[in-house]
Amino acid sequence: MSNQNSKNAINTYIKIAVLTILLVWSFFIIKVFVLLMIWSIIVAVALYPFYKKIIGIFKGKKKGLVTSLFIIALMAIIIAPSFNVTQNIVDKTKDLYHNFDNGTLEVPPPNESVKEWPLVGEKLYGAWSNASDDMESFIKSNPEEVKSSVGWFFDSFKGLMGSVMLSLIALILAGVFMSSADEGYKTGLKLMGKLMEGKGKELMAMCTNTIRSVVKGILLVAVIQGILAYFGFAMIGLSSMAGILAIVVIFAAIIQIPVSLVMIPIIIYVFSFAETTPAIIFAIYMMIVALLDNVLKPMLLAKGLQTPMIIILMGAIGGMIFQGILGLFIGPVVLAIMHNLYTAWVNDTEAA
Repeated sequence: MSNQNSKNAINTYIKIAVLTILLVWSFFIIKVFVLLMIWSIIVAVALYPFYKKIIGIFKGKKKGLVTSLFIIALMAIIIAPSFNVTQNIVDKTKDLYHNFDNGTLEVPPPNESVKEWPLVGEKLYGAWSNASDDMESFIKSNPEEVKSSVGWFFDSFKGLMGSVMLSLIALILAGVFMSSADEGYKTGLKLMGKLMEGKGKELMAMCTNTIRSVVKGILLVAVIQGILAYFGFAMIGLSSMAGILAIVVIFAAIIQIPVSLVMIPIIIYVFSFAETTPAIIFAIYMMIVALLDNVLKPMLLAKGLQTPMIIILMGAIGGMIFQGILGLFIGPVVLAIMHNLYTAWVNDTEAA
């Protein structure tokens, strides 16, 4: 009997070892695609209600063609602003290089009001004045600062373009997932049933609702604020930097930093060169945009986001640190799902 138990134990250990090796091996094979697949699933779940309505309009006819056109339209929405921002950056970089090479690079002198800015006013005014007086000497006297600033800018730009490309690929995969949503839903139910027996439908609904809540309440509101901010920046005379500043606004909104903290320095800068009346109108408009999330979030979330805001904040910041720009989007969703799974598991255990 003991020999039989020993054989069974050995067989079990061998099976566990082989399964572990296969799992680890499989992970290293597909790990480069994991982030893309997660992002594609999140996009598919978030867009599926809208996609279902589009398919319903055509009564299921030519589903493949409708899906393709739907994805192409979404890709165009991403490509258009990305191309605009890229073109502005490239044009400005060419102009800066051309002016520097010809010795005609000039920086407008700062307004006297810059001195009165809190904390950094005096130091910023001095550096700005030196750059305005003699840009070449300023660069030579601050080589490390200039080099690190330029390096940071290009690294950020490269990361942004990489995220845009990844998002475009994720949209294509999301279209594939949405076109076969029924099979995907059944597979998800089976997986959730394995995680918590008898709770498959409940967990599946919770995960999809969490994804859609985060996307609508955090990401969509941030994009709306960014678009409105872009128009404000462009109209006041910051058109060359409007795209970059709008992206900063979006990131601040996603990681739950008050957008007003981004707006205030820009508003102060606008007052340093614009006429008083346009500057006041700009300031009022921008503060309305900054506070817009207080109105939009309750509207888009309906009953409100069930996940605590601290979880969303941790997911956004941690995701950004771990995965860069794309982590800002994926982090809150993944952490929110894990929080809700943990809550459901704990509540189920207490009930048992």
